[in-house]
Amino acid sequence: MRPNSYQKLEKQVRICEFPLPDSVAIIQPYVFPYLGYFQLLHSVENVVFYDDVNFIKRGWINRNQILANGKEFMFTIPLRKASQNKLINEIELVEKQLFIKKFRHQLKLAYAKAPYYKEVRDVIESVFVGEYSNIGDLAILSILVVCRYMNMELNWMKSSEEFSETKGQDKADRLISISKMLACDTYINPIGGKSLYHKDYFAMHGIDLGFIESGKVSYKQFENDFVPYLSIIDVLMFNDKAMVIELLNDFNIG
Repeated sequence: MRPNSYQKLEKQVRICEFPLPDSVAIIQPYVFPYLGYFQLLHSVENVVFYDDVNFIKRGWINRNQILANGKEFMFTIPLRKASQNKLINEIELVEKQLFIKKFRHQLKLAYAKAPYYKEVRDVIESVFVGEYSNIGDLAILSILVVCRYMNMELNWMKSSEEFSETKGQDKADRLISISKMLACDTYINPIGGKSLYHKDYFAMHGIDLGFIESGKVSYKQFENDFVPYLSIIDVLMFNDKAMVIELLNDFNIG
């Protein structure tokens, strides 16, 4: 069963009228990920949150960067006995209320003078009052709440709920199997996967593999030089929805 917090997020109006037909992205859930993550979601018809794979320490599942004093600042959600020997959906949070209080203060210090601080603060707050039992669910909820704010619809599912029978397959083979189970003939991956997955291998199995790459995104923050690749939180703090839509569309797939 999906947490109740997800249910109101299921039927929204997708910004992009024409995502790639019969396409899927399969990606680990990250907490308030960067803009490029949302560009990937924006480009496909189906999204599978890969929550039954091993947790990655010092990755982006439970942490991200915001702007503080003109520089990157890393925030980290505390976890109980996090280990790369556990699956993402097996890892629980600890000291939740203490973290929320601290993070709320960090956001205020960092963004109180940003043009969209108040409304984005409320969006973020709505994530932490939601229902979630593990870091995977919290990360997914953070993504869905941002999508709701941006009026993006996602046809989404969790690999642990819908595709558990594919566990144990090699990485590429599992992605191909899930794509076929969804009747998708196009699989889109972040550009960083070029060294892991090969177009010829996917093509042998009837799947067109594409890699998404962000454009040279830039926007005004404060008076500092632009700091790229921060959490979507930063993008929303400094841009109205119309501008965020423009930024969402600044990518190429090849």
